[in-house]
Amino acid sequence: MKFNLRSQEGHTARVGKSSSENEAARFTEVECNKATRAGVYAFSIAVFAVAFALTMAAAFPLGGPFAVVLAVVVGFLFSYSVRVCPQWERVVVLRLGCLNRIAGPGLYLLIPFAEYTAIHVDQRIMTSAFTAEAALTADLVPVDVDAILFWMVWDPQKACMEVENYPKAVLRSAQTAMRDALGQVNLADLSMRRRQIDRDLQEVMSEKCEQWGITVMSVEIRDIFIPKELQGAMSKEAQAERERNARVILAEVEKDISEMYVEAAEVYGKNPDAIRLRAMGLAYEGAKDGKGILLMPSSLADSLDSSKLFK
Repeated sequence: MKFNLRSQEGHTARVGKSSSENEAARFTEVECNKATRAGVYAFSIAVFAVAFALTMAAAFPLGGPFAVVLAVVVGFLFSYSVRVCPQWERVVVLRLGCLNRIAGPGLYLLIPFAEYTAIHVDQRIMTSAFTAEAALTADLVPVDVDAILFWMVWDPQKACMEVENYPKAVLRSAQTAMRDALGQVNLADLSMRRRQIDRDLQEVMSEKCEQWGITVMSVEIRDIFIPKELQGAMSKEAQAERERNARVILAEVEKDISEMYVEAAEVYGKNPDAIRLRAMGLAYEGAKDGKGILLMPSSLADSLDSSKLFK
């Protein structure tokens, strides 16, 4: 018996996503590049063919139909008994319903009608996508979370004997742990505490899955989706917060400028010639481009007379 370790949630578009989100999710999927088991099947076919040919050669004098039937039976028995296991797999062998041994990798033998393989356990690092839909945060906001779980089986015997379907058990445990972790944080802190949530989930999952002979390497949150009704409210809240900050900064700048004006007025009040020089500077700045006409009262023009200013 073999299990498909890839979660179906990772390949199915979630209800409620827009077409653009589905299109983006489709382009982020990695093309499948699994290791092949063709060599295992080819070995079984080769064993069957060799046993069939040898039996036919030995039983040919007994008669055509009987020799063919005998050769087919012997070929099936040998192909059932002589097997190979890939390097990354282990095989749990039961004898008369009781655990006998863990076979593999390489060549292993089975006693016909007495021994059989209960499960083929892949010991490579697995990646499983899972979701926690409508999970409530500490402030009772429903959110959808997509995450990736990295795990591996280090004890095939426990994985076969302690739990019925260990890939499904791992995914269900991950979803439950994710919901519990989200229920302890507020929505505003969820994005900032993603790394901490990942570490907490990894610790919880490792402690729970150790009894199944499984090690959880890491848990990584990919996306966090909030309801559309809250997206507009949060956008307005963020806009109002930025506008408030902008007005505070503008008020602080005006306060600094007013203090500088007060200091400048004190300087100008102590020396009347300073205000005249300032007036000359303003007049020059206004007329230096030559694109306009500068009009001023005659009294101001008399005050700008350099002979009177510098005596």
